[in-house]
Amino acid sequence: MPIVPGELPRPDAAALEHSEHVAAHIRHAIGQADGAIPFSEYMRLALYAPGLGYYRAGAEKFGAAGDFVTAPEVSPLFGQTVARQIGETLALCEGDTVLELGAGSGRLALDVLRTLASENRLPQRYLILEPSAELAARQRDLLAGEPELAARVQWLNRLPEKPVRGVIFANEVADALPVERFRRDDDGVCRLGVGIEDDCFAVRKLDADGAVEERVRTLAERYDWGAVYESEFCPELAPWIQALAGALDRGMILMFDYGLPEREYYHRQRDMGTLLCHYRHRAHEDPFLWPGLCDITAWVNFSALARAGEEAGLEVGGYTSQANFLVGGGIGEAIEQARDERERLRLAGEIKRLVLPSEMGEVFKAIALTRDCAPPSAFAFHNIAARL
Repeated sequence: MPIVPGELPRPDAAALEHSEHVAAHIRHAIGQADGAIPFSEYMRLALYAPGLGYYRAGAEKFGAAGDFVTAPEVSPLFGQTVARQIGETLALCEGDTVLELGAGSGRLALDVLRTLASENRLPQRYLILEPSAELAARQRDLLAGEPELAARVQWLNRLPEKPVRGVIFANEVADALPVERFRRDDDGVCRLGVGIEDDCFAVRKLDADGAVEERVRTLAERYDWGAVYESEFCPELAPWIQALAGALDRGMILMFDYGLPEREYYHRQRDMGTLLCHYRHRAHEDPFLWPGLCDITAWVNFSALARAGEEAGLEVGGYTSQANFLVGGGIGEAIEQARDERERLRLAGEIKRLVLPSEMGEVFKAIALTRDCAPPSAFAFHNIAARL
């Protein structure tokens, strides 16, 4: 059995039973693949297996009762600031549609809609592409309390066939795309897969095809790696961005996530990659622990994301830290408009969690990919797209 880090709370019996069902599903896939599957396939099954995976089952994921807190759960100020930038873009591109990818708890959608309504900038349609039926149900329940806003919302299970004019945006979606892990050492380059040892999941070395081997060797030469280096890349990133670009007629794709430019992502000292798991507000590094109960993520290579956008015919309209985006978007105005000192202190605390480097401010980044439309004003505050 895997070693459970002492600081992690132990799941209850029902959760452990569910995890065993997920594990059995993955073991079957490994058996069908002659004893080993790529890590990307393991991650896909652990997160997205129908009815079983972390994002397809019914456990609470967001907020205090879940495994992690995203920016919209920290404060409605995040959604309000994002909404004002969305409103700017809708006006610039004469857009009528907002499409949110993976709306999570629905909190961000509600904050965005409320703010756009208060500024008379509500789009004709607010689309939510949500692959999880359980999360879509929670989003409907949350929005049902405000029927005038909910009337504009439509849920999708695939990208719209007709490209939209407006804004496509996502908060912490790209980090959950399955990644391919690799290792480079004196024996050459290999993919890291998953097999079974003593009835537990274990790392297996798999042959790297020519494209993977060339990609890793190029990175190793460019960034001067040491003798042994492990990391990952996301094979689905470029096709995903290509699909999103195809769904955008005119406007902006706006994304928030934790990640780095490529030269920092593949820095010589980051020789074990960026893979990270979350369970009950604790981070750990064992992707084989309690499959189906833990989130598995990898940081976003924003340089690769930007290249994919440009190859799909989009322009990089802006790239900056979450802190700079929010400050440039006017988040501080909320304190000036506070009703009393108590509210000012509360808002100041929420802003600190969103913008301080020791909190979410620097780890999380914002990027805008645009088509026939200028980026919103928040990026003018401190645009660092030249670092990509």
